[in-house]
Amino acid sequence: MNEKQENMAIEVLLVEDSAGDVRLMREVLLGVNDSIHLLVVSDGVEAMAFLNREGNYVGSPRPDLILLDLNLPKMDGREVLACIKADAKLKTIPVIVLTVSDFEADIVKSYQLQANCYLCKPVQLSEFETLMRTINRFWMTAVRVPKQTQIQ
Repeated sequence: MNEKQENMAIEVLLVEDSAGDVRLMREVLLGVNDSIHLLVVSDGVEAMAFLNREGNYVGSPRPDLILLDLNLPKMDGREVLACIKADAKLKTIPVIVLTVSDFEADIVKSYQLQANCYLCKPVQLSEFETLMRTINRFWMTAVRVPKQTQIQ
């Protein structure tokens, strides 16, 4: 982890409607990196309100990374991804599609909508933990992303 990250929380927005997946993600991610501040919303409409700092989310932090499920209530992950990447203030936030779907059409559509990567949630706990460690090692320690203050 670089020196700048050591002194700051890594803001990760998890957009996930499964309470079990949220609980598992929280446990595993925070277990591999205690600098992560995991923010959770459970549907696409709530995700966009969070990102646009509307309603209950006025003053919410800008995420450094978004973990996005595709199958969400109210507004699905594909729609959320399209909104994020169409917004000049949000499009620089890396979005990892993290879903159970391994359908080629979902993979293609996600990349057409400019997802930064597409990962399938493993069923086995050990594989899930390995994937979370990999996400942490790459996206939260190696990759550099612009902070909100540099984005106009």
